[in-house]
Amino acid sequence: MEFRKFGSTGFKVSALGLGCMRLPTKKLMPLQANMPKSIKLIKSAVDKGINYIDTAWVYHFGASEKIIGIALQDGYRKNVHLVTKSPLFLVNKAEDFDKFLNKQLKRLQTDYIDTYLFHAMNKSGLEKLKKYNLIDKMIKAKKEGKIKYIGFSFHDTLPVFKEIVDFYHWDVVQIQYNYMDTAIQATTEGLKYAAGKGMAVVIMEPLKGGKLANPPDEAWEVMKRSKIERSPVDWALQYLWNLPEVSVVLSGMGNLQMLNENCDSADRSGVNSLHEEDLKIIEGLTKIYRKKILVPCTSCKYCLPCPSGVNIPQNFAILNNLALERSNVRKWLYKRDYNKMANSIERLDKEKSNGNASLCINCGICLEKCPQEINIPHELKNVHLILKKGKKISDIYKD
Repeated sequence: MEFRKFGSTGFKVSALGLGCMRLPTKKLMPLQANMPKSIKLIKSAVDKGINYIDTAWVYHFGASEKIIGIALQDGYRKNVHLVTKSPLFLVNKAEDFDKFLNKQLKRLQTDYIDTYLFHAMNKSGLEKLKKYNLIDKMIKAKKEGKIKYIGFSFHDTLPVFKEIVDFYHWDVVQIQYNYMDTAIQATTEGLKYAAGKGMAVVIMEPLKGGKLANPPDEAWEVMKRSKIERSPVDWALQYLWNLPEVSVVLSGMGNLQMLNENCDSADRSGVNSLHEEDLKIIEGLTKIYRKKILVPCTSCKYCLPCPSGVNIPQNFAILNNLALERSNVRKWLYKRDYNKMANSIERLDKEKSNGNASLCINCGICLEKCPQEINIPHELKNVHLILKKGKKISDIYKD
């Protein structure tokens, strides 16, 4: 495993980190983590040299932290830099900060958290920090030995990002970044801005919710031009590890095969290791993807559960996959997948969130939760028009 500087902390972090938002799940209940498989995956990751494990209060509806707490027993805890997040969106008074932190310590079965992040920071989150003096709460927890480093994860625009970075002398920041998302949210400028202040920059969504792992035919043709054979995942990861500002890249690896492949990729990583020819290939991939992806959903699942039972990420994934597909057979299969989802109250299983876009009642609750600021009800309407009513993508999504 390759190791990198973790900002100004002096800690050496593994190039690859384990993101525990997408642990192995149960076959019949895809939103629930499979505990035995998840524990095995976490232990295997540590055995392979991964020393950075990231989770949050809401991941797998609270099960992620509990599973990690179990997996890190028997001496594993001392080998990892453990990260979780304060659920800022649930904090409505100053005392809530301590309440959640103490519960998370109990869930994780640990006396301290290495890095504690304010989760999904944005403009309103910054105002909440100021209103309840939550930085003082962080500092107090650090003095008490409950946390070591202070940071935030981010979902908003560049001006807001800079404002938050300048608000406090943070140790760590976690941002969404990949070769497709260089101009949204924190952007490349924000990446360099934070790193320039000595912050450790942690990358989430390196594969844009898995979309960069399944390229269209045109993208495969571009990758074939390289003298070095790389998988689509390897291209995406190497792009990030090539950047000196990046400390660690998080990957939500749902099985041991993904873990092994990504660890092999990390072993080949390094700052400024990509040649000009490689960067041109990535530029070509970027142009192809930007023409194809319709809804910028990363399947973070913050929008779930939907009160009407709509599986919002799955609906968007089907639409985006349809747009990327050239095979008529596979296009038919995507439409069949949509039709298999529940389209009535009688077929609906809210626990599994198996509803298709037709069940959206435009309540708007999801709009406040989406870090990508997607107009979810509007896009769900488009999903149904295309996948059920037969509208052409080109008629709705015009250049």
